[in-house]
Amino acid sequence: MRRIALVGDIGSGKTFFSKLFRYPVFNADLEVSNLYRKDKSLFRKIKNKFPNKINNYPLKKEELLKIIFEKKQNLNVLGKIIHPIVRKKMKSFLKANKKKKFVVLDIPLFLENKLNTKKDIIVFVEADKNKIDKKLNKRKNINLKLIKILKKNQLPTRLKKKKSTYIIKNNFVRNTAKKNIRLIFKKINK
Repeated sequence: MRRIALVGDIGSGKTFFSKLFRYPVFNADLEVSNLYRKDKSLFRKIKNKFPNKINNYPLKKEELLKIIFEKKQNLNVLGKIIHPIVRKKMKSFLKANKKKKFVVLDIPLFLENKLNTKKDIIVFVEADKNKIDKKLNKRKNINLKLIKILKKNQLPTRLKKKKSTYIIKNNFVRNTAKKNIRLIFKKINK
């Protein structure tokens, strides 16, 4: 099994591309969302850390946002609670898909959390900043203040590019995206 990891800026289209690869995808954002809704142990850990900020199970995004906005370091505190659980989920996913030729990892902090190995195929998804901003503004329940904080926790895009095996330009056109993926597989399979 080879691991294809997608990296790039917030809103660049990593999740869109991950689905086009047509291999099993581990989507960390989706995992976190499921954990908020279903993991009582995670709820208790966060409630213990922030007793006056969390009310009832399941975890609510609004309460977590208040915690993050109150003090930027709280994002790191939450990360130290959540990331080990997501890492376990990723290991289970990899084990369950070990017979697949490829798996796709859609993990926003893939490089930042040092999840990469030397054998990984890292694909940087590059998109025009204006197009990213337009796409982000169209998203339901978008919080630009949160995005600003999240970006500060990420490596600069130039560093992500440098660490990547391939760079895909995303012009937000499906056919072009599919063509770019075919080109990557052609290079991988050489």
